[in-house]
Amino acid sequence: MPTWVIAMSESGSQTDEQPGELLRVQSLDAGYEDLQIITDVDMSVREGEYVTIVGPNGAGKSTVMKSVFGLTNQMGGSVRFREETISGKDPEEIIHYGLGYVPQNANVFAGLSVRENLEMGAYIREEFPVAAMERIYDRFPILEERATQQAGTLSGGQRQMLAMGRALMLDPDLLLLDEPSAGLAPDLVAEMFDRIDRINDAGTGILMVEQNAKQALRRCDRGYVLVDGQNRYEDTGDALLGDPKVRRDFLGG
Repeated sequence: MPTWVIAMSESGSQTDEQPGELLRVQSLDAGYEDLQIITDVDMSVREGEYVTIVGPNGAGKSTVMKSVFGLTNQMGGSVRFREETISGKDPEEIIHYGLGYVPQNANVFAGLSVRENLEMGAYIREEFPVAAMERIYDRFPILEERATQQAGTLSGGQRQMLAMGRALMLDPDLLLLDEPSAGLAPDLVAEMFDRIDRINDAGTGILMVEQNAKQALRRCDRGYVLVDGQNRYEDTGDALLGDPKVRRDFLGG
């Protein structure tokens, strides 16, 4: 969760100073080849903030995420990170700005070992970040236990931990997570969210698309509801959970 800094106004009263903005998506139109999926989408993430995108299937949630990471055809609008425009850049360029991305599917190199997968996460570094590997092993001890095991033989939850670990090897300021609980057994979903909470508590901003909307909104700072490729609601996670219309139309009551 973001740390709020208390400052003194000129009158001597206390004011809340918000963390600086990491990501700004503005009036974004995007899709695949000539097929437009999202229209005029706006959203933002501040430093250390935890933001969730929810909505019905086909709403364009994953398209927003992929657009931030340069994986779609951006037809209009802009994506800025720390005030620098990253629209139109390739993922290989975007990771240098401090973003990490964990896709929903095919998010590990199945034929490589766990350690080799993590090493791939730091391929842009001239020197291998040993300290980063140690941090990942501290955060996900099972990965150290399975370091020589082929990634394709891991369980679904272990593969998801490996994918997040690889994305964290460069210590990104913002981690993009696309449906991190997809395919996990119900008893593993809460554990996965706990791990994401700890990543955020350590200072990494989170932008997450998630099918378990209630669970995600309970944990995040702010949420966006997308419908038919457009913004429908934006508010704190608690406020969206408490909105009768949002609950009825998008959260199953």
